[in-house]
Formats: sequence, structure tokens, C-alpha cells
Amino acid sequence: MLSDPTRIRIVLILAGSERSVNEIAELLDRAPTTVSQHLAKLRMARLVTFRHEANRVFYRLANEHARQLVQDALHQSEHTTGEPLRHEDAREGES
Repeated sequence: MLSDPTRIRIVLILAGSERSVNEIAELLDRAPTTVSQHLAKLRMARLVTFRHEANRVFYRLANEHARQLVQDALHQSEHTTGEPLRHEDAREGES
């Protein structure tokens, strides 16, 4: 599930706070339908949960394990390659 860069960015965005599909799409500069497809996969893997509020859907991480897994993988990659990754960009707008 976390081999896709978009899904990694979604996890990092959700590490800061609960977000609507449209907010995530705006932060990623992607169509909401594309983001919804990625969120559905993360939901099937039980990495995210959601709630409905009127006609909007809000997502959050199911637990801290997903965030920690992504951060550990990014740090390992930086350590292995010696190159800093731009994972900070994925958290733009994070509260």
C-alpha cells in the first residue's frame, strides 16, 4: 500500500490532522476522484478511517503506526542514499 508516492504523501498529510477529500486533493494538486481512489486503498488496508459530515468525507490515520512506518521508511531511504527526500513538501498546510 505504501509503495505509491501519492499514498505516502496522503499518510503524511493525515499525520497532522483530519482532512476532507477536497483538502487532500488541493494539497496534492490532484483531482478529488484520484485522491478518493488512493484513500479507498488505504482504507482497505485499515491505515485510514473516515467519517461523514453532510456530503463531505473526512479522513484520518487509523493509528500512529502508519505515520511512523512512513517516517521510518523515508529516514532509511535518506540514510541509504545519502540524499534528503522532500517529504516536508507532503506536509504543506499541516496544522
